[in-house]
Amino acid sequence: MPVAEGEDPWTPEELAEVRAELVDEVARMERAIVIAEAELEELLRDGGDGAGRDPADVGSSNFERDQEMSLAANAREMLEQSQLALRLFDERQYGVCEMCGTPIGKGRLQVFPRATMCVKCKQREERR
Repeated sequence: MPVAEGEDPWTPEELAEVRAELVDEVARMERAIVIAEAELEELLRDGGDGAGRDPADVGSSNFERDQEMSLAANAREMLEQSQLALRLFDERQYGVCEMCGTPIGKGRLQVFPRATMCVKCKQREERR
């Protein structure tokens, strides 16, 4: 695995720890999606058409629905990121920035294992 300039090489223990964290993150996000989708389904089922309901209740239900939809979408995005990082790890391409091709950095990957971009490229992307 590549490392940024000045970093120590990855040890087998560190690599095993990062991979285990990615596997755990995938499982956690899969569970979060199931829960969020079940809650969203319940909100949609119980929401009805709003006829005869207080406008505040309808507004509250709409807010809850939108929030659950947002949580599910966020969990899906995080799942996709984690799955990509795990696939790259298993293909021995992990730790290389997908934008510039330089090492992402061991420190960054230990803190944020699903990172696929170095800090500079990520900051550039977020500014757009």
